[in-house]
Amino acid sequence: MLEQLLIFTRGGLILWTCKELGNALRGSPIDTLIRSFLLEERSGAASYNYDVPGASYTLKWTFHNELGLVFVAVYQKILHLLYVDDLLAMVKREFSVVYDPKRMTYDDFDETFRQLRKEADARAEEMKKSKQVMAKPVSNLGKKQGQQMQKLGFEGGNGKKSGGESGKDCSDDNNVKMGVLGNGHINGEVVNKGRVNLKENGNNTADTDAFDVNKLHKLRSKGGKKGNVVVNKVSKEEPKKKPTKKNRVWDDKPRETKLDFTDPVSENGDADMAVAQVVEGESMMDKDEIVSSDSETEDEDDAETDNKKVDSKKKGWFTSMFQSIAGKANLEKADLEPALKALKDRLMTKNVAEEIAEKLCESVAVSLEGKKLASFTRISSTVQAAMEDALVRILTPRRSIDILRDVHVAKEQHKPYVVVFVGVNGVGKSTNLAKVAYWLQQHDIKVMMAACDTFRSGAVEQLRTHARRLQIPIFEKGYEKDPAIVAKEAIQEATRDGSDVVLVDTAGRMQDNEPLMRALSKLIYVNSPDLVLFVGEALVGNDAVDQLSKFNQKLADLSPSPSPRLIDGILLTKFDTIDDKVGAALSMVYISGAPVMFIGCGQSYTDLKKLNVKSIVKTLIK
Repeated sequence: MLEQLLIFTRGGLILWTCKELGNALRGSPIDTLIRSFLLEERSGAASYNYDVPGASYTLKWTFHNELGLVFVAVYQKILHLLYVDDLLAMVKREFSVVYDPKRMTYDDFDETFRQLRKEADARAEEMKKSKQVMAKPVSNLGKKQGQQMQKLGFEGGNGKKSGGESGKDCSDDNNVKMGVLGNGHINGEVVNKGRVNLKENGNNTADTDAFDVNKLHKLRSKGGKKGNVVVNKVSKEEPKKKPTKKNRVWDDKPRETKLDFTDPVSENGDADMAVAQVVEGESMMDKDEIVSSDSETEDEDDAETDNKKVDSKKKGWFTSMFQSIAGKANLEKADLEPALKALKDRLMTKNVAEEIAEKLCESVAVSLEGKKLASFTRISSTVQAAMEDALVRILTPRRSIDILRDVHVAKEQHKPYVVVFVGVNGVGKSTNLAKVAYWLQQHDIKVMMAACDTFRSGAVEQLRTHARRLQIPIFEKGYEKDPAIVAKEAIQEATRDGSDVVLVDTAGRMQDNEPLMRALSKLIYVNSPDLVLFVGEALVGNDAVDQLSKFNQKLADLSPSPSPRLIDGILLTKFDTIDDKVGAALSMVYISGAPVMFIGCGQSYTDLKKLNVKSIVKTLIK
């Protein structure tokens, strides 16, 4: 049953809803659709499933790009209504006839919708009947084939041959049944991985094609020595026991009390905090990056030249020039394909995941299809402008995350602001955690580090070195401890000590390592951090999609909470090593919906920057 059908403008103004249905939807499926699909350039998807406690909906939509209208149908997910696509197409066609930008209500469209719905129902019923009629001959054919097979082979279970001659009952033999050997091969070709040749010396004729049981018994009684029969022999000897490996004897010398020899350590083993603080200068996070526009015209000229070549191959020079001067009535998908293919290839060369590039092009095609091409405008430039707008919308955060502001809010509530750094192995979590700590220090914020990587050897010593160089307190409990408990005790210590921020370092883990992912999910559930930062490399392409999607999926599946915490932001490392291949930033934001909050671009503590959206978009498009 159809739950609701709405027509609204791209600006969000609802023009018409079906009063006949009038069902109150649970949750906010329409708001989620607008926020997560229409604004995030995922409108190329066919449908969207919205799940809330007590209800599951499927949403389908279509656009009228020339009029700027959106048509959305909502129905129960379990129903699988066949007529929804046809109904949306008919409603779109009929409503575009009566649409007037000056009108705000369309009560007279109720009767039209009623007729359209009846017509769509009738079409769906015809489709069901046609499918049932086509399915019947297939079943009859299957029965006939089964009957023919029975006639050709043995009839029943009494061992009769097709010619009516009665054979021996083979039910007593475990290896032979109805002319088929124990391993399933017909005519006795294989017995327990050995081979049997029953047609010896040409004595077997067409009348004796069936399996001869007497011959098998004779062969078995003789131990399989005659003929080409090989029978598996079970060895009576007991299997030799594998020699057990002796336990290695380790050196019984007392263990070293400390492993870190980088700086002098006091008698009780604590780091000497008297080491001078490393002065690195101002962090790049507080500097606004200026995007140079000198090469902008050159890039646009190059892009225009490339797109001209594509269009000229498809339609010819005169046709494309005529369309650019006179304008085209309505853009069709075939008109957009050459320019979109060129854009997709360009995005993939910039390290954007293929799946993401394809979905982006589909979304841009949906947003442009049916629009009128303006005069003196080329299709290629129109597609490129639409892609730029789409990329800006994706990379711009949906909600503002101002860490400095949130830290001061938490400080007023007399609790520390907790940030958890997560990610795969070797991406630079500890190093970039120290960069974030240095940036926070410059804003007079008291920071504490929590060494919750109790899995990797040397992780605690590495973080201790950063803490000593920055003169930041560190909370550690050594190795082989529960990281969730260590983080909880660190937060309690920070509350007593008056620290403003706790930066929690976690062990690197692959997205498929379920035990470590379960431990991470527990840490986040127990401590409820204010921010979960995913640390990823700018070098990855398609791996970024797999890493982020599986991290979010595991955090959702393994959390005992009904509303689990997922990744809130992204810290992109090694950004200085990729030249213009900045596509990983786009892939990560698209797949997770979380913004890129920090960019690591060097080895010193000052090498931490903000993401410049305009610069990234220009790099991707040029």
